[in-house]
Amino acid sequence: MPTSPIRGRARGTGWLQEGQSQEGPIHDSAMTSSLDQALRDDALATALDWKQAGKSVAIATVIQTWGSAPRPVGSQLAIDEAGNMVGSVSGGCVEGAVIQEALSLMQSGGTKSLEFGVSDDQAWEVGLACGGKIRIFIETVN
Repeated sequence: MPTSPIRGRARGTGWLQEGQSQEGPIHDSAMTSSLDQALRDDALATALDWKQAGKSVAIATVIQTWGSAPRPVGSQLAIDEAGNMVGSVSGGCVEGAVIQEALSLMQSGGTKSLEFGVSDDQAWEVGLACGGKIRIFIETVN
């Protein structure tokens, strides 16, 4: 059975809860609810529609989080060749960087993994309680 790539964290965010194993299955209830949220965003359905209409398309997926993260693991963003998007992987400047990378991958093909983060000290300076990191996987749709 596969184990979670996130060691020492539960469900991709926060510390392990009492009684939880560090190496639990990757498909726990939090992952299921994260995927349910991604489906509600209609990113995959829209990507399929765009692809069937002959557009170049990429999908970005949150694959890991540490500490505080704006979107849970499984959240997705679909991007077409014109920069239209549906869904969300973070927001703000992170989402802009993901879209730019997706547009580049549509030209060159392939996949890419990106990581973004804010340290606890940086977060504190702007009034946030804690920092965090997210890892996003971007792939073109063939």
